Amino acid sequence: MFDIRPVGYVIGLLLMALGTTMLVPLGLDVAEGNDHWPAFAESFIVTMLSGGLMALACSNGVKRGLTIQQTFLLTTGVWVALPIFGALPFVLGATEARFVDSFFEAMSGLTTTGSTVFTGLDDLPAGLILWRAILQWLGGIGIIVVAMVFLPELRVGGMQIFKAEAFDTMEKILPRAAEMAAQISVIYLGITVACTVSYAVFGMGAFDAVVHALTTVSTGGFSSYDASFGTFSGPLEYIATFFMLLAALPFVRYVQMLNGNRLAVFRDAQVKAFLGVIAVLVVVCAVVLVAIFPHDWEQAVRESLFNIVSIISGTGYASVDYMEWGPFLISIFLFVGLIGGCAGSTACSVKIFRYQILINSLRAQIRKIQAPHGIFTPRYDGRPVTEDVMNSVMAFFVLFVVTLGLFSVALGLTGLDFTTSVSGAVATLANIGPGLGEIIGPAGNFAPLNDAAKWIMCAAMLIGRLELLAVYALLTVTFWRA
Repeated sequence: MFDIRPVGYVIGLLLMALGTTMLVPLGLDVAEGNDHWPAFAESFIVTMLSGGLMALACSNGVKRGLTIQQTFLLTTGVWVALPIFGALPFVLGATEARFVDSFFEAMSGLTTTGSTVFTGLDDLPAGLILWRAILQWLGGIGIIVVAMVFLPELRVGGMQIFKAEAFDTMEKILPRAAEMAAQISVIYLGITVACTVSYAVFGMGAFDAVVHALTTVSTGGFSSYDASFGTFSGPLEYIATFFMLLAALPFVRYVQMLNGNRLAVFRDAQVKAFLGVIAVLVVVCAVVLVAIFPHDWEQAVRESLFNIVSIISGTGYASVDYMEWGPFLISIFLFVGLIGGCAGSTACSVKIFRYQILINSLRAQIRKIQAPHGIFTPRYDGRPVTEDVMNSVMAFFVLFVVTLGLFSVALGLTGLDFTTSVSGAVATLANIGPGLGEIIGPAGNFAPLNDAAKWIMCAAMLIGRLELLAVYALLTVTFWRA
């Protein structure tokens, strides 16, 4: 019989941790003397009681480890339970939002998607602005743990190729995986602090620096202004770009660098490909801007670099309305979001390593056609790609395309136009943030969408953040029979 108690116990503890973080915006509202703090006090009490009671009720079923079925359920269950309680401050607070909007905002935050249904951000209480940023920061560190611990174990989407890399290799340096996770947390916090200080040094106010650092390092993209990062310009765009890039690189490489392998990041095949793709896209974008629009070279490079990195990493900041850049560059921005960053980072979408494996597989297949008696094995980062990994990657690509099509159709059935339906599916399934068009484009907002569309997009955010298969496995009969 399937034992759900270990799953409930962990989710209960995580709810209590989420409730504890509510004390931070509560304290900020108290310090600023506004009357919004009771919303966080009530949310804190409800979340702590619910989490505590759940953990207590399930504590008698705790074991040393989890089965594969329990791990799948836990991975998805956490990303369903936390947004429910993370939405409480929005329901009870100054926004007085309906639950569908509050849940959408919380899901967008914890999945680091960055799509928002709230307007008038400039006038919201500081506590709520900070809470949105905290949700994204927690989601960022959470997805790193999922990508490095759970997904390789569950053999999801080819992530098993990083299993030995993340643990077996590290055993010579770190005795336990928990110690590596602790180092990742320290690195994540350190990058966040460095980003905060950098923003402050180059002109941001202290509060804006903290908020934008939390959402930059998590590649989430929530801002404290309706104009997003368009409120700032110049050096701050370069600072944001640098830290978005850091967050989109594999954190296991940072751990290895701290433990003696100083060139770990620079030797990673996916890092080289990721940076190379960005360089090509920025050059193309900048040349078009200079040739067609009244941009000087510095402005063209800066705006191209910032917005390309923001979209490819899934951060979703926008410093300009690139919908005005013409159909060619708009098309680039649509497809750039489907590339994604590196595995084991806070970035989202398909991930660059899957494209590398796909291309190497096609290359091997072409060579095999040319020389039928030859043996050609696809390789990744100098290592042979096993059939298990190849099948998993191919399954991910097929499932991603099919899922993207289904969500596009579903959104179209709710009454949305073609551009909004397709770009909305891309933006939420790939966890990018902004879509295309007048409604949900970089200068728009998801608030005008109907409730059905918002619920569909919430499902897309969840499925995309957990890389599809971790969620779809729960929908099979064999999963529950195992």
